[in-house]
Amino acid sequence: MRKYTPKDNVQKKAYYTDRFWVAPQVAKEAVEDEHFQAVVSALGDKVSASYIQLDNLIVHIDPKENYAVLETLKEQCGYKICSEISAVDYLAQDGEFEIFYQMLNLDQAQRVRVVCRLKEGLAIESVQPLFKSANFAEREMFDMFGIKANNHPFMKRILMPDDWEGHPLLKTYPLEGDEFASWYEVDKIFGKEYRDIIGPENRDPSRVDRYDTKRFSRVGYEVPFDEDISEGETKTEIEYSETFLVDYTTGTTQLDKRR
Repeated sequence: MRKYTPKDNVQKKAYYTDRFWVAPQVAKEAVEDEHFQAVVSALGDKVSASYIQLDNLIVHIDPKENYAVLETLKEQCGYKICSEISAVDYLAQDGEFEIFYQMLNLDQAQRVRVVCRLKEGLAIESVQPLFKSANFAEREMFDMFGIKANNHPFMKRILMPDDWEGHPLLKTYPLEGDEFASWYEVDKIFGKEYRDIIGPENRDPSRVDRYDTKRFSRVGYEVPFDEDISEGETKTEIEYSETFLVDYTTGTTQLDKRR
């Protein structure tokens, strides 16, 4: 067995120096589409900023208005499906989480993304009464990021054990696991008295190495297997699909039109 070195509480330490590298965003366009203009108008002063990216409407709101905004989108604008809810960790950079709701209007074949910034330690209002899909999504957001949703019917972890320490999608969470993770299964199954006999869990194979071209690549910097990129990668332009959503209002698909 390899010699074990205690990792202490690495969740309180910065783990990578390049963690805040942000990929360049696609162009932001003015809201000129009549349908999206009507959506922004219906939301009124609840919207602090709005623009188009990749044919999707992006609206920024105050986190206190999340329930009211989604209710308006559902009842007045036809966005009856909330396909995704999640967050992005900007704590070390800005002291905030970015929470987003991806909304879908099947009648108009359009998408709206609702974005808000939430300070660390604050909770967001649950939208589970509006969308049943929010039940599991908000539990996952709590499990992975530690963000609680007020008035959620069952605010418990959904992927990790109830007694797990830390939240795995925080940028301070170590990719190789910390002291708690290394001993969790041993302590749970056998007891702490068996630590010296069994030893800690070896999590080294789960390490993500950006220079390992067999298992990991960065979008826009893809390279062939086994290529030496220690001196840097060559940037390649990203090609986006022409269609992000099938137009359900017509009888033909985009593929049929191209044929």
